[in-house]
Amino acid sequence: MLRVLLVCLAVLLLVPSWAGSERLPLYRGTPVIHSRPVALFPDDPKRVKNGVLTYLGGVELQASDPAFGGFSALHVDGDRFTLLSDGGSLVRFRMGADWHVRDPQVTELAGPGTGWEKRDRDTESLALLPNGDMLVGYERHNQVWRFDRTLRPVAHAAPPLMKRWSDNSGAEAMALMPDKSVVVMSEAYLSPGKWGFVALRFHGGDPTVAGARPSVFHYYPPLHYAVSDAAALPDGRLLVLTRSANIHDFFIVQLQVADIRNLKPGEGVKGKTVAIFKGPVLHDNFEGIALTREGGRMILWMVSDDNQSMFQRTYLLKFALAY
Repeated sequence: MLRVLLVCLAVLLLVPSWAGSERLPLYRGTPVIHSRPVALFPDDPKRVKNGVLTYLGGVELQASDPAFGGFSALHVDGDRFTLLSDGGSLVRFRMGADWHVRDPQVTELAGPGTGWEKRDRDTESLALLPNGDMLVGYERHNQVWRFDRTLRPVAHAAPPLMKRWSDNSGAEAMALMPDKSVVVMSEAYLSPGKWGFVALRFHGGDPTVAGARPSVFHYYPPLHYAVSDAAALPDGRLLVLTRSANIHDFFIVQLQVADIRNLKPGEGVKGKTVAIFKGPVLHDNFEGIALTREGGRMILWMVSDDNQSMFQRTYLLKFALAY
């Protein structure tokens, strides 16, 4: 009986709640966001080490609005946070050393579809360009949109090499590299029976420019893991968040470092795992990462996608990264 219950719970967590078109919950106004401190090791709060990461603190974010949550991408600039949901909602706020959320704002982004179903605005990734414009990756439509500082859409494109990506695998991760190129990673399998994922590198720095021709490389995560986000390290390597799900652990996350600096078009690369979130470590459906600097330290932020499920949480965690 227990096994049956676990299977049912896993189904509730990992698939939509009904068979029709999934409707987006819309914000009823500006949400009041509460934060609750959390420990990296819930059973041993004094432990702060996880691989190359040193835990500097974190919170569970909560809001009563049913639209809150589902965050799949993250950007951090000082005390300003931008969280992108997988329903096209951009939540921005300020948060200082006291971990209290201030000045929240919500913007519903435009998208490829015109309705309010999830498939119309399934946003999974973001990257900020040097001029302040924001690139956003849309799953299902396999498109990349560019928004200006006011969040007005100014360009979009459906790169031909993304057309073959399946409806639920497009533009899962995006990273602006030190050379100003943009990497877009999918959850599209290389081929049946071959575990790995397709990535595009736009050397012109903007996938929405007409005629942009990216180079292709392949990423090989651990078996049964999928890419969920990526960020560029200062030396040109790629920090990749990978995720797996099973009945026992629900979600396991491996943080990897991949050296893509000298890859030739069509080549593949494996990442080196530098931290694992499972077992006694706080773990959930982590889907977004962002890198910042504080003094001489590299800081990694992580956010989880709660799938707007009662069984999951929205965690925002902060680490010092020794890379």
